[in-house]
Amino acid sequence: MESGLYALPQEVAERTPAPDKNSTKRTIDLQGATGIGVGAIVGGGIMVLAGVAFSSAGPAAVVAFAINGFLAYLTAMSYAEISTSFPESGGTYAFAKKFLNVRAAFGVGWILWFAYIVAGVLYALGFAAFLAEAIVGIRSAMGYENAHWLMSKNFVNFTAVSVTALYALSLIRKSSGGGNLATIGKVCLFALIVLAGLVGVARQPLVESRDALAPFFDGGFNGLIAAAGFTFIAVQGFDLIPAIGGEIKNPTQNIPKAMFRSIGIAMAIYLPLLLIVSTVGVESGESIKELAKSQGDTVFATAVSRFMGPVGYWLIVVAAILSTLSALQANLLAASRVALTMAKDHTLPPMFARRSETHGTPIMAIYASALALVAIIFMVPDVGAAGSAASLIFLVSFLLAHLMAYLSRKRGGVTDDSFKTPFFPLVPLVGTVACGALAIFQAIKVPDAGGIALFWLGFGVLLYVGLFKSGAETADASSIALDPRLANLRGKRPLVLLPIANPANAKGMIQVANSLAPSEFARVLLLSVVDTLKNSNEVALNQLGEAQKVLAEALGTSYEVGHTPEALITAAPDPWEEIRRVAELHDCESLLIGLGTMPETGPLVGRLTELLNELDCDVAVMRSEAGWSLDRAKKILVPVGGRGEEHLLRARILTSICRELEPDVTFVRVLPKDATEDDVSDALRGLGQMAEVKVQGMSQVTILRSDNPSEALLNKAKDYDLMVLGLQQGVWGRRAFGDFSLKIARHSNCPVILLSSRPAHLAKGVVRQLEDVAQLVPWPKAR
Repeated sequence: MESGLYALPQEVAERTPAPDKNSTKRTIDLQGATGIGVGAIVGGGIMVLAGVAFSSAGPAAVVAFAINGFLAYLTAMSYAEISTSFPESGGTYAFAKKFLNVRAAFGVGWILWFAYIVAGVLYALGFAAFLAEAIVGIRSAMGYENAHWLMSKNFVNFTAVSVTALYALSLIRKSSGGGNLATIGKVCLFALIVLAGLVGVARQPLVESRDALAPFFDGGFNGLIAAAGFTFIAVQGFDLIPAIGGEIKNPTQNIPKAMFRSIGIAMAIYLPLLLIVSTVGVESGESIKELAKSQGDTVFATAVSRFMGPVGYWLIVVAAILSTLSALQANLLAASRVALTMAKDHTLPPMFARRSETHGTPIMAIYASALALVAIIFMVPDVGAAGSAASLIFLVSFLLAHLMAYLSRKRGGVTDDSFKTPFFPLVPLVGTVACGALAIFQAIKVPDAGGIALFWLGFGVLLYVGLFKSGAETADASSIALDPRLANLRGKRPLVLLPIANPANAKGMIQVANSLAPSEFARVLLLSVVDTLKNSNEVALNQLGEAQKVLAEALGTSYEVGHTPEALITAAPDPWEEIRRVAELHDCESLLIGLGTMPETGPLVGRLTELLNELDCDVAVMRSEAGWSLDRAKKILVPVGGRGEEHLLRARILTSICRELEPDVTFVRVLPKDATEDDVSDALRGLGQMAEVKVQGMSQVTILRSDNPSEALLNKAKDYDLMVLGLQQGVWGRRAFGDFSLKIARHSNCPVILLSSRPAHLAKGVVRQLEDVAQLVPWPKAR
């Protein structure tokens, strides 16, 4: 046998500290955060989509924007509560990962990333269109003929791609991306336009203003709601602030203030501007609805030029250019941060988490978001389709934010320093219903928007199942073990069933059980079964006394080490059947069985195998000597099979042990003696990546060369205090103790824990998904 410790390639160090998910520096103050929100909200959406709003609702477009502002304010309160409780980057995705499972969180993050990218597409194309308009206007003023190529799709796409690349590079150099000047400039321009418009309204006879606004609800109720749905993205942008919450200074104070100020500034500009354009921006006998239908995207420029002349036209064009620029920068920033957070959680490729060595910015997440944005620029049919799809997605995202705020309050996620939503639960419930109703209306009114969103979500599901599922769910299991409160936030209180027969083994077994489900937010149930088969009543009573004594000693040992398990005594003719019955009755998440020695192949192994396949829960079988405790596990050996199948149970127990004890963990794989150096290098890289995901602490990896894997592992285990070994599942999900596992467990010099995750049956998986969805409904408690 040959064995050796091989150095990892530089990108996967031999001793791999877990990534610090909160390592991003907080560099953005209140002014900067407000600037990001204002930059995303003000101007870009209203300039591009005002024509659509006026065409649908007429002068009542101002009411549509007021409705959107009201919904935005309600949503901002829900965002404020959860983002001050969990001030992390990632926005709705990060919150969904805390309150839902990782699969649902991926869906939220994937489509949210897409929404920010599509919003960026909207503003990139809008910038290109207004820039072309400005160039045409300048050429006309200088006496040149109109160059039709300036308004062509090729020029617009080229300009949109160029400005996207420019802002991507600026975001790499600085987190805020340098968009503050554009934001300040456009706010000043809009303020000037509003002031001039108010003067125009004051000078215009009241009867003319009244006639211009009649009929006010020109599109009826349907037109009003349609306008609100089409233009909802125009008030989107405040959610970018919690999306970069991990980079904001003093988040509990600055995040809510920045959101509310952003919405307030936007509404202070939007509502007067829309009303002014509807009154003094139209000629006598003309309605704003007619003007919008004839002018389309340039309705604002035409209307403002009516009461400010050519100066007003150019102010609007310049304001539109600045607005779309700052909104593009803000959405590209948010998209990159969502991608960064997902990459850290392994729900996107981990390479997206790579940072610039010079600036510390997430360079790969920015590149990926910018490239996706550029690709969609060439695919999207028009600006209206992009805006409708993005609006629909953000409505769903805001609906989820309200649900997360409700769940956070109900499940104890709100801290003393958190922002508290007033009138709870009225605000999140009203926000949920309103956003949901508007989203449904939008999907019906614009089927293409729903189709685009569903297509992207379906594409993401395929990627998740094919590429991300294993790493993402393993990393998630590790995260729950590292922070047991996550299980509570997800509405779960896991139960570990631990049959106890020998109180001498109680301490170590209970410690392992608490590694499977930490006692802060989970339960351990000690079970003692009185065997009634062929026993008289007197013998049964004696056994009951022994069972009570065993449990009393086990509970005493548990309390001494700070654990508080529950205890149960039952009587049954078949202890193994009774363990199965109790596990199913109490809906146990895990079962831990302790053995002093690992039996040879025979009846006991057969009963264990039957139990493995009868239970829909994780099962751990531990072989250790009497009196052993987990405190002695300073060095842990983790063999990994050649197929590299992951086990969520192994990730959870390893991270939990590391959280409590900080042992040295070694991942080991056995390769044949004739393995090439390339095989060794690939194996080391795979082990290093696995160690990074599974162990939130220090770990190392080892490759053994041997044609007898079991002997190689047994020799290696002589230097370790504990071995954690996973059991493979068959093609149909059947679990069994293989000869290899039995030999290792039987002959190892150190204690061994054999782990088997619950079978991955399709039908049961669907039921679990429905149970997760049911958690979102505020069911009344059973009496």
